[in-house]
Amino acid sequence: MQRYLKPLLIVAGLLALALAILGVVLPGLPTTPFLLLATACFAKSSPRLHRRLLANRLFGPIITDWEQHHAISIRVKCIAIGSMLVMSALSLWQFAGRPWLQGGLIAVAIIGATYVWRIPTRRKD
Repeated sequence: MQRYLKPLLIVAGLLALALAILGVVLPGLPTTPFLLLATACFAKSSPRLHRRLLANRLFGPIITDWEQHHAISIRVKCIAIGSMLVMSALSLWQFAGRPWLQGGLIAVAIIGATYVWRIPTRRKD
C-alpha cells in the first residue's frame, strides 16, 4: 500500500493545485483551501514540489503563514473574498434572466466566502 500512496498523493496534490488555480478566476471556488491541501499532499509525497510551492511568488507567503502559524493573513482573506465578490457579481450579470443559476451562484459564493473567513487569521508578531 505504501508503494501506491506517494503517487496518489502527488496526483491529489496536482488536482488540488489545479483547483486552487481555477479558484483564482472562478467565483465561489476558494483558492486557499485547495492550495493548502496541495501543500499537505506535496509535503508528504514530494519535497521538490513542496519546495516549488513555497518558492512561488504568489502562493509561497500563504503557504508559509499556514505552515508556521496555522493561519492566513487578513490581507489574503480580504483579497480572496473580494475576488469572489467581484467574480460573482460579474457572473450574476451574465446569468441575467436565469434566477435558478443566479441563486446557485450566490449560494456557492456564500459557502466559499464563509469557508475562507473561518480559516484562522494570522496575528501580527
